[in-house]
Amino acid sequence: MPYIGNKPEITPRSLADYDSFTGDGSTVAFDLEKDVLDGGINDLQVYINNVRQEPGASKAFTLGEDGSGNLRRITFTTAPANADEIYVINPGRQSATIGVVDSAITSAKLADSVINGQTDLTTGIQGADELLIYDSSASANKKVNLDNLITGQTELTSVANDDVILVYDTDATEIKKITKANLVTSLTYSSGTATGDGSTQAFTINSGRAVNDMLVHVNGILMTPTTDYTVSGTTLTFSTAPAASAEIDFRYLPI
Repeated sequence: MPYIGNKPEITPRSLADYDSFTGDGSTVAFDLEKDVLDGGINDLQVYINNVRQEPGASKAFTLGEDGSGNLRRITFTTAPANADEIYVINPGRQSATIGVVDSAITSAKLADSVINGQTDLTTGIQGADELLIYDSSASANKKVNLDNLITGQTELTSVANDDVILVYDTDATEIKKITKANLVTSLTYSSGTATGDGSTQAFTINSGRAVNDMLVHVNGILMTPTTDYTVSGTTLTFSTAPAASAEIDFRYLPI
């Protein structure tokens, strides 16, 4: 199993790897499936017809790089005969200290482990709840609770279009930054008016509206959606016709 931390004096190894080949009377080079660690030619057990072969340049075989530059190629001094049975026991892969390069920690991996793998916080955020931050002065990750994070901070009284926050983009499955200009679009409010006549219940309104995304006042009194009026397409219908000369005001909320 992998070992994280300082490299131990005795390095643990996994189970040995086994490779087998068949001689043809002419081929001298055979490539193993796994690397031979630290150039350990003397750790290899190489057999031809169950006879162990001696390693070394002037002996039975040498160890070198394969076509991809990996230390996996065994080259015999003399080609094994046709139909000779060849097998190699490679002691196994070394488990050493794991070094993670900066580019290995991508936004997608961070999102998978830090965001996607977590359960949702369904209760309200408490002051004692904690966040993980990177303390640049100490060059270390530290935890901070919300009370300490918020208390003592100056209030941002105005937001500039180039101010930036971090969000998780579910489409790209990445953490991205977004500016205020892209986060909040301009909100457009619109309104309309009408006058009651004591009998008309249906009035024409703007298209694309639902009963809950507009405010309706009759003589300054706010009407209750669904109870006092309904909306279908571009028609708003009152439950009771507004009185004659009643001032009707439609306020369309941003959607």
